[in-house]
Amino acid sequence: MPLPIYDLTIPAFLRAFRNLSAQFDKAEAHAAENAIPLEDLFGARLAPDMLPLSGQIQRASDTAKGVLGRLSALDMPSFPDEEATFTDLKERIAKTVTFLESVKPEDLENAGARMVNLSAGKLSVDLDGDTYVTRFALPNFYFHVTIAYAILRNRGVPVGKMDYIGMLG
Repeated sequence: MPLPIYDLTIPAFLRAFRNLSAQFDKAEAHAAENAIPLEDLFGARLAPDMLPLSGQIQRASDTAKGVLGRLSALDMPSFPDEEATFTDLKERIAKTVTFLESVKPEDLENAGARMVNLSAGKLSVDLDGDTYVTRFALPNFYFHVTIAYAILRNRGVPVGKMDYIGMLG
């Protein structure tokens, strides 16, 4: 029997956002100790053609909310990408966590059978909910969370693998 969509997504999203929040706390402490403007972290990117830290957080938030918008009848909150400070990004994480915490398993009942259309440019594909979550939503979410972690680490923030993975158990 496949895992319910709720069990595949909500706990994973919450854990990742809570870990990101803790990484942001370490980033703030690192910036203060080393006289680094937080704006330098906010706009930092790994490569010129990649989104900065701010964009990585926005995309991770949008991906998590998007799963719920596509696979449930829940009203998805709108968070315009207007964050202008490091503190704004922390607030975006907190708002996303608050929304995710409001989701109940029954909100995603039968979500695996719902059809989702993904469109980007010339690409348009119809996927059932299970396929959408396992082949697109989760990989996309973890891509952005991982890049956010990598940006912080690349900028000298003392975060390691356990900061990314978080507490076990």
